[in-house]
Amino acid sequence: MTRAGVQPTDVRFVSGLSGYFHKDLQAVKLSPEYNPLVNNIAAVTPGFEKVVQAGEVISILIRLPNGSVAIGDCADVIFSGAASRDPLFIPAQHLPFLNDVIRPWLLQCDVSTFRPNAVEVDAPWHALGNKRLHTAVRYGLTQALLSATALFWHCTISEVISREWMLNISTRPVGLLASCHRNDQLQLDRMIMKQVALLPHASFVHVNDIGPKGQALLDYVHSVSKRIQERGNPKYRPRLHFDVYGTIGDAFTDNKIPDFLQLVERAAYPYDILIESPIVAATKEAQIKRLRQLKKSLHTRNINVRIVADEWCNTLQDIREFAEANAVDFVQVKLPDLGSLHNSIDAAIYCRSQNIGCCLGGSANETDISARITAQVALATQPDFLLSKPGIGADEGVMILTNEMLRTLALVERFDCVSKQKDHESESTLLGVQPNRNGAHL
Repeated sequence: MTRAGVQPTDVRFVSGLSGYFHKDLQAVKLSPEYNPLVNNIAAVTPGFEKVVQAGEVISILIRLPNGSVAIGDCADVIFSGAASRDPLFIPAQHLPFLNDVIRPWLLQCDVSTFRPNAVEVDAPWHALGNKRLHTAVRYGLTQALLSATALFWHCTISEVISREWMLNISTRPVGLLASCHRNDQLQLDRMIMKQVALLPHASFVHVNDIGPKGQALLDYVHSVSKRIQERGNPKYRPRLHFDVYGTIGDAFTDNKIPDFLQLVERAAYPYDILIESPIVAATKEAQIKRLRQLKKSLHTRNINVRIVADEWCNTLQDIREFAEANAVDFVQVKLPDLGSLHNSIDAAIYCRSQNIGCCLGGSANETDISARITAQVALATQPDFLLSKPGIGADEGVMILTNEMLRTLALVERFDCVSKQKDHESESTLLGVQPNRNGAHL
């Protein structure tokens, strides 16, 4: 019987560069002194040859019968191998399997639907000894498959997600968290000028970064608040966000952290403040327990500092456990860590259903392709905000995400892929074909 739908005509895999680099987080935290671009300490996390390594990706190119090409980029986060994440992604280790196993599988895929293919990508693979693909590979594969489905229907990626998950697409761009370097004042000024919704992220990785008694962090928070008041429009009211990678928990005992965060709140005045990963514990269970107690203490003392979970909150099940424990105010849905894109879509939907704040995030170590697809996922799932990516140049990531959302919203007004899907389904019914468990028509 003639197969309905559409299968790729060619698949290629191309190694390339990511938007940033990898760091061995465990080695950094163990070192009394650390220079971010000088390998003056030994790597300790498996897979790392150096503490700092250039980021690499694999681009997956899927050519369709009409000549269009869908692209997805396999990328992982900066601190790979930390807090239950998959090991460092090294393209050379995965290319043989991609060519020998994944390429033939892709050539047989019916890309007229996305979700069933994503579920299959996410499942254990017999050819891998019933193990799952690396999260970076799952991430890149599903980007390419989602793009292929949109190309097949001649519509946007947001519309594909809207149709398959029955979601309303946002009518406006989602707010952005601009990720800036701490020592780049001009970069901060540009983000103030562009009036991003949140800023500056400004990672604090080593306990030395926040200074004795956390004074360096307090001074920086105050300087950002002051700079916004000096340079920003009086009506501009961003939220402040700082990613501290557990350094507050490194510097203070748990019972002293609320006192310090009260000082952080005062330093941020008059702006609301979010702190990502104030604590990074040794296990997920300990992380949930300590964050839950911290959140309770902050609430009891009416300290208006919101906690964002990242480390140890890497899967949809992790997100559920943090939410059910009432351990956080926000979750960073870190797309490369969740692997297959349907997990990130489900996670964002879950956060909204539980009234948990959602940052649809990721990593500076991603690419323009993964960032643009993330922007379209955001329009369909409507998280609270998006992390700017790739890189930590802020300008580039803010441009890529903003323009992708604006272009998509313009196209959504013009195209109706839902009616086109119905036409396709009606045609398939007339042919007497039925979908199999993978969404392909046989």
